[in-house]
Amino acid sequence: LRYHNVYGPRMPRDTPYAGVASFFRSALARGAAPRVFEDGGQRRDFVHVRDVAAANVAALEAQSAPGALTAYNTGSGEPRTVGELARALAEACGGPEPVVTGEYRLGDVRHITADSARLRAALGWRPRVEFADGVKEFARAGLGEEPAPSR
Repeated sequence: LRYHNVYGPRMPRDTPYAGVASFFRSALARGAAPRVFEDGGQRRDFVHVRDVAAANVAALEAQSAPGALTAYNTGSGEPRTVGELARALAEACGGPEPVVTGEYRLGDVRHITADSARLRAALGWRPRVEFADGVKEFARAGLGEEPAPSR
């Protein structure tokens, strides 16, 4: 499975491997405005972690020929802009409005989206978490690396 921009509860904070959703959510948790690079119009395919988990289950349960290897893009199929994500998270967190910096990150790609048609057709999977609902849940949920509950 080729995961696209996964977001959701318990996402690691401030790690370069977690993606832009983690950066925005971490900033909001500190009371800071999310910093949006370029003009915020970069398109990404944000997919909720529960949908990714369901894709993993579908892949594990699939009947495939021995030795067969197929790559499946795992995304929502509904690209959103980075600016949309920042605004939605800021609103859901009750935090400051995003700041569009106009700056560029070396090596960043303008648009990265997923076509999950093969995954849908072959394994019957489809994303179920709507963007607005997933963002609200993510805004309310804790980030990773928080103290474990005491027993």
